[in-house]
Amino acid sequence: MINQLKPNYSKFMKNIFMLRSYMIAGLLIISMSIFAQTESLKLKEKVATEADKIEPQCIAWRKQLHQFPELGNRETNTAKLVAAHLRKLGIEVTEGVAKTGVIGLLKGAKPGPCIALRADMDALPIIEKVNVPFVSKVRSVYNGQEVGVMHACGHDTHVAMLMSVAEILSGMKNELKGTIKFIFQPAEEGPPEGEEGGANLMVKEGVMDNPKVDVVFGLHIESNIEAGQIQYKPGAFMASSDWFSIKVKGKGSHGSQPWLGVDPIAIAAQIIEGLQTIVSRQSELTKAPVVITVGKIQGGVRNNIIPEECVLDGTIRTLDNAMQQEVHQRIRHTAEKIAEAGGAKAEVSIDTKTLVTYNTPELVKKMIASLQSAAGANNVTEREWVTGAEDFSYYGTKAPSFFFYLGGMPKGNDPKKAPPHHTADFFVDDAGMKTGVKAFCHLVIDYMNMK
Repeated sequence: MINQLKPNYSKFMKNIFMLRSYMIAGLLIISMSIFAQTESLKLKEKVATEADKIEPQCIAWRKQLHQFPELGNRETNTAKLVAAHLRKLGIEVTEGVAKTGVIGLLKGAKPGPCIALRADMDALPIIEKVNVPFVSKVRSVYNGQEVGVMHACGHDTHVAMLMSVAEILSGMKNELKGTIKFIFQPAEEGPPEGEEGGANLMVKEGVMDNPKVDVVFGLHIESNIEAGQIQYKPGAFMASSDWFSIKVKGKGSHGSQPWLGVDPIAIAAQIIEGLQTIVSRQSELTKAPVVITVGKIQGGVRNNIIPEECVLDGTIRTLDNAMQQEVHQRIRHTAEKIAEAGGAKAEVSIDTKTLVTYNTPELVKKMIASLQSAAGANNVTEREWVTGAEDFSYYGTKAPSFFFYLGGMPKGNDPKKAPPHHTADFFVDDAGMKTGVKAFCHLVIDYMNMK
C-alpha cells in the first residue's frame, strides 16, 4: 500500500515545488514592476521641478527663433543654435543631416532602448501680421520670389521644447536606460523646388539607424486646442499628402472661333468637376475621408485667344494607403478620358509628399498614461483623424511611432475663432510649451522602464 502511494506523493511534491517557483517568479515580477514604477515617479518629480526652472529659457528660445525664422533647407542659424546647445550639454552631435538637420545622441548610464524625439525647424513664406514684440521682419527668396518669412505653424515652439527636453534629460544621464536620439529636422513644410528634404531625406540618410531606433515620438502644437491639453488618435491620424499636376493639351484658336480649335480651358473645367465625383461618388467615405483640391489653374494669356495648354495643380488627402493608390488611378483615368472625349490629351503627374501619419495602436495604448501624468488625465483626449499632413509619417516606416497634438490656444478662447496654421495671423500661447516638455520627458522615462 505504501509503495502504491509513493508515485502520487512524488507527483504531489513536484507540483508543490513548481507552484512555489511560479509564486516566487510572480512576486519577483511584481517587485520589479513596483521598483520600476517607483523609479519613474522619482524621475517625473525631478522633471516637474526642472520643467518649471527651464520654462523662461524655453520661452526665450522660442521668441528668438520666431523673430529670426528660416525657410526649409536654409535653417543654418537655427541649426547652429541647436548644435551649440546640445554640445554644451555633453550630447554627441551630428550636423548637416538632410541639408541642415541636427542629430543629438544622449547615452544613458544603463542599457536600454533607443528612443527618438523629433522637432521640425522650418518656417513658411508668409509676411507676419501678429502684433507681438518678437514679430518676424525677415525677408528671403522662395522659388525665385521675394517673400516674408514667418513661423506660422509653430515649429519654433517645437525646437524650443526639444532643446529644453535635452537639457532636462542630460541632467538625468546617470539614471537613464538606453539612448535618446534628438532629431531636429529641416524642411517639414517641403524643400524648395528641385531639392530633396524633410523627414524622407533624413530617413534615407540613416537617421533611424546607428543606433537603430526602437520607438519614435513627435508632437505638434495647435492654435485651436487650449494650452495644457493633449489630443491623440491611435492608428491613422493625419492624412497622406500628394501633389498632382494635370496638363491639358488642346489646339489653339481665335476666341471667336472655338470650333477651329480644342479648348483646353473648357476641358480643364470638366476635369475639375470630374475629380469631385471621385470623392462624392467613387470613394468609400465611410471607410476613410478623401479630399481632392485644385488650388491652381494656369492657362492663356489674353481674353480672345484660346491657348494650346492649360495646367491644373492640386493636392490629394487620404487616410488609408489602399484608398490613396485607388484615388491616384481614378484621377489619371478621369482626366485622360475627359480630355480624350473633348479631342485633347491630358498628362497627369502625382508626387507623394507625405504618407499617412500612423500611430502604432499598441504603443499608443501603452503610453497614454505617460501623457496623462504630464498633462493631467482630464487634459488628454482622443480625437478624430485630420486631413492635414505631416512628414513625421516617414519615421513610422522604420519604427513604432506616436504623434500627438499639444494645445497652444490661450485658455478661454473660442477654438472656432483661433487663427489657422499657415496664415499671417497664426498665434500660439507660450504657456502650452511646458506641458509638451513634460510629455516628452514622461514618454522617455516610462518607455525605458518598460523594457
